[in-house]
Amino acid sequence: MSSPCDPEHAPVGDVGAALMVIDSQLKAIYDGRSGTDRERREMVEQFSAAMGPTGFDALLDGACTLIYMYMSWLRMACEEHDKDVIEHVVPTLVATMRMMPKTFRPEVIPTMTGLLIAAGTGLSPNLWRAQYGDWTSAEMNPLEATVVLLAEQINRIAGDDHDFATRLITEALAGSEEG
Repeated sequence: MSSPCDPEHAPVGDVGAALMVIDSQLKAIYDGRSGTDRERREMVEQFSAAMGPTGFDALLDGACTLIYMYMSWLRMACEEHDKDVIEHVVPTLVATMRMMPKTFRPEVIPTMTGLLIAAGTGLSPNLWRAQYGDWTSAEMNPLEATVVLLAEQINRIAGDDHDFATRLITEALAGSEEG
């Protein structure tokens, strides 16, 4: 039975722009700079402002596509070891979110968890979220941080390869352009 939240119905968004933002954040983390690095934040804000409303929506959809792609990869990795992706990934990420109260206010943790679970069960995170209304400004930083946490977890699984999650997406994008 088809769901209105099936990924085939979801806009992909600007995955390249979303990946650039996430990769920038990962590099800041791995370089030991603060996650609130002012120059990086200003660059992201300028980039977002230059996109306009439709571009910003495409960036949001792109971030949700990254969540879907990362959770799909994690689901395949978990299944190889007879583990459930929800049971293996979500509690760790929720615990991390709870340790970051400036980024993840308690009221946004259920939404970010819902995005992970939707993607982990094969649903589109952005279509799942759309059922509950428009995105709020309070969800923007947590959305970005959720994608970063997923990418960082994938990088750790890949043997602390700091670029693995980024390569995973760029190779998938390159493959889709060829096909």
